[in-house]
Amino acid sequence: MKYVTIFNAVSGRPPAGIIQPPTDQALEFADADIRLNRQFLSAAVATGLMNELQTKVAWQQDALTLFGKTHMLPRLHQWYGDKGTAYKWSGIEMRPRPWLPALRKLRNAVQSHTNVLFNCVLVNLYRDGKDCMGWHADDEAVLGKQPVIASISLGAERDLLLRRRGSHSKSQCISLNHGSLLIMAGDTQSNWQHALPRRKHMADARINLTFRYISPDSAAWHNRHFDQE
Repeated sequence: MKYVTIFNAVSGRPPAGIIQPPTDQALEFADADIRLNRQFLSAAVATGLMNELQTKVAWQQDALTLFGKTHMLPRLHQWYGDKGTAYKWSGIEMRPRPWLPALRKLRNAVQSHTNVLFNCVLVNLYRDGKDCMGWHADDEAVLGKQPVIASISLGAERDLLLRRRGSHSKSQCISLNHGSLLIMAGDTQSNWQHALPRRKHMADARINLTFRYISPDSAAWHNRHFDQE
C-alpha cells in the first residue's frame, strides 16, 4: 500500500509520535488499495473503548427518503471532527461535534499508524444483526479524488462486502473483528462499493469508526452550501 502523506501540505510536519511504516496485510482487490490489521487494538483496549463510546457518544437515528418513502436508518450514528468539517450525504446533513477525548486519542493513534492526517470521524452503532449499511462508496467530493478511509471495528464481528462498481451479482467478503483496522485508499472508492449486510441471528452490538480527511478548501465550500439551504 502506498500511504499518502499530507502533513507537509497541511501543517508543515507530522504530529509527534509518528511510527515506522505499519505491517498491515495487503488484501487482493484489483484497482484498489486495501489493508487490514486484525490486532490494531488489544482486546482489552477495544472492549474499554466500546463500553465508553456506547455511553458517551450522542447517538442519533436519522431518516432517509427514497422514491418518496421515508425510512429510519437501520443504525445509530454521530459525526465528530474539527471545526468546519460538516458532511452531507444522501440528503442527511451532519455538523461536527467536538472531539470526545477517547476519539481524539484514537484519531492520533490511527494517524501515527498510517502517517495520514484525519480531521473527522463517522461513528456508527449497529445495535444487533438487524442493523446494516447498504451499498455505497465514500466518494463525496469533499473527501478528494483518492480519499484514505481508516475504519476501526469494535464489538461483534461482522462481514463487510465489496463489489466492483457496475457489478451487482458478485461480491467479496472481509470479516472485521473486534479491534481491527481496515484502510481503504488509492482508487478504492472510485472502483469499489461496500456494504454491511444484515445478520438476523446476531444479537451483539458493533461500533464502527471511519476516520476521514476533509480539505479546508472543500470544507469552506461545503459549509457555505449548508448555510444557503
